[in-house]
Amino acid sequence: MIPSSMSRDRFDRSKRPYVLAFETSGAIGSVALGCAGEILSAKTFSRPRAHAAEFLPTIDDLCQRHGVEPHDVGCVYVSSGPGSFTGLRIAVTAARTIAFATGALVVGVPTLEVIAQNAAEASPRPTEVAVLLDAKRGRFFAATFRLEPNAEALAERGPEEKSPPRYVPTSDPSEVDPESFLAATGNACAVIGEGIAYHRECVDASNRRILPEGLYRPRAEIVFRLGDERALRDDFDNPRTLTPLYIRPPEAEEVWARRHEPTTGTTGSTG
Repeated sequence: MIPSSMSRDRFDRSKRPYVLAFETSGAIGSVALGCAGEILSAKTFSRPRAHAAEFLPTIDDLCQRHGVEPHDVGCVYVSSGPGSFTGLRIAVTAARTIAFATGALVVGVPTLEVIAQNAAEASPRPTEVAVLLDAKRGRFFAATFRLEPNAEALAERGPEEKSPPRYVPTSDPSEVDPESFLAATGNACAVIGEGIAYHRECVDASNRRILPEGLYRPRAEIVFRLGDERALRDDFDNPRTLTPLYIRPPEAEEVWARRHEPTTGTTGSTG
């Protein structure tokens, strides 16, 4: 449900047609600017972990290049995690700020779903795919996806009729044990994601098809596409409650919590 301050009266696609899409969950971030379902321009950060330095200048560059003012932006789509704690905070905070300042509407797009769409570029295209991110401590952040039943039929059509193939989730993102998770997937399930490199021995032992490393990076262009699908259904997030999907608290928060756990004990008395 959209909060009253973001009402339909303040959002008119014909008056505010531009969309910003943010992807900062991984080591290399990117931003896309679109209009009427089409991407006008997209830009990838120049180096890994440059989110804090390049995020806002990249947005400014794309908007200036196309003459877009803040009040022209009607929607913001943001990759919502799991992923880099710092990167996710930057992008989600920016999306919320734009919404509060201009009345733009917001869509949070799960990062694992963004990465899953890259599997459509593999040849042959897998019918099932598991996205794997490193969760440290010998664990994965993972989710499974399947190719929509009509995706292959769509691929047979001409370019003017073809819609991009779509991988839809068959499980929620969660923190899992690599060996148990992979054993529970079917033999037809391919794997994708930067978590593979951190658990290569376990992945190799599973005999699952490993997709090319060039397909692992989440991209703002796909955030745009998935976000647009939701926006066309009027399925928006409340910017007041939109938060990154961490799955597990940041390590610093866990350390703080452990240090501040109340101590318990028994006090004896003699008499």
